[in-house]
Amino acid sequence: MIRLSRRTLLLSASAALAPAALHAALPPLGVVAAENFYGDIARTIGGEAVIVQSILEDPNQDPHLFEASPSVAAALAKADLAIENGVGYDPWMARLLAAAPSSSREVIDVGALIGAKEGDNPHIWYDPRTARRLAAALSEAIVQKRPAARPGVEERRRTFEAGLDRLERDIAALRAQVAGQPVTATEPVLGHLFARLGLVVRNEKFQWAVMNDTEPTAADVAAFEADLRNHRVRLLVYNAQATEPIAARMRDIAQSAGIPVIGVYETEPPHTSYLRWIGDTLAALGKALTGEHRG
Repeated sequence: MIRLSRRTLLLSASAALAPAALHAALPPLGVVAAENFYGDIARTIGGEAVIVQSILEDPNQDPHLFEASPSVAAALAKADLAIENGVGYDPWMARLLAAAPSSSREVIDVGALIGAKEGDNPHIWYDPRTARRLAAALSEAIVQKRPAARPGVEERRRTFEAGLDRLERDIAALRAQVAGQPVTATEPVLGHLFARLGLVVRNEKFQWAVMNDTEPTAADVAAFEADLRNHRVRLLVYNAQATEPIAARMRDIAQSAGIPVIGVYETEPPHTSYLRWIGDTLAALGKALTGEHRG
């Protein structure tokens, strides 16, 4: 029988542990997300394996009017992982990434991930199925770059997906109550969520004009006002981050007519989470559309 010395055994053990120790010693991945709700999901999935910076996170800023600063370009140049919405929503991201090429940086285009294309409604994050696809892509990207983080990443992903399952159940339950009801909005921020709930959306040409910073036609404005004054819709949703006078006018008309009004945001509000944010939005829609709205 061959006997190995204690020194030989220790050296063999050290060699076997070296790869794991090396991975454990690697610094957290630098993640830059164009929008703070994607940054929140990245932080939720990555935990201690990531350090996340979100670019769009000011609830008082209109995301469609955003202009990137040199500091944003510098952050993206150093990032290990970048997340963009795509679908024409954050075109400045593509320009900045192209200006600072990196062979080691991975880019997740969420729109491309779900098969959306430019010209589609870009507010894809209001559908929890988008978050599920992103969670899977993030898990794969983080574990590929930091293998030692796999157990924690997979556990956090399961927890997050359980929260998404609850949202899906809430959507199904609310759809059973409100499908077919007519609603309207100043912009198509909740367009994907409206579709999931089976709602009939009116004044879409007006909404897209406002989103694209163009003037709605006189006919579209008149039709919108008539819908509100004649109670042809059950709800008005307005973009609380936009400042267009015509949108504010529609909100005021709806309030005067006694139509429930809900303000929504294009960035995740402070001191919350993606799951709570979407859950709160669903709850507000439910209260308004089932007659429990209190203004």
